[in-house]
Amino acid sequence: QVQLVESGGGLVHTGGSLRLSCAASGSIFKIYVMGWYRQGPGKQRELVAGISNVGITNYADSVKGRFTISRDNAKNTVYLQMNSLKPEDTAVYYCNAAIQATLVGPVVDYWGEGTLVTVSS
Repeated sequence: QVQLVESGGGLVHTGGSLRLSCAASGSIFKIYVMGWYRQGPGKQRELVAGISNVGITNYADSVKGRFTISRDNAKNTVYLQMNSLKPEDTAVYYCNAAIQATLVGPVVDYWGEGTLVTVSS
């Protein structure tokens, strides 16, 4: 069994910062792409940022220059540093990872349960 556990959400004022963490645990042979998605009130889930296992990153246009994704492969953990937060960043943030549990097993998409980020104006 593989689990993704997020932490670091909370309430912050406009212009503030938060750092989200997501740790993968369980039967893990290799983790490929890791990423963060978010779903705001009344909106569809959208990609915020992704990072490959060799450190190639991509970001949604709305967060470029404000958010930074990183990962620690030794700890099976991905981070999202969020700076200059805006009220429109308010959402539940979900961690996602493509994980191969065994050498010959398939690559499976896993999701965390989400962590709420609220940015007050």
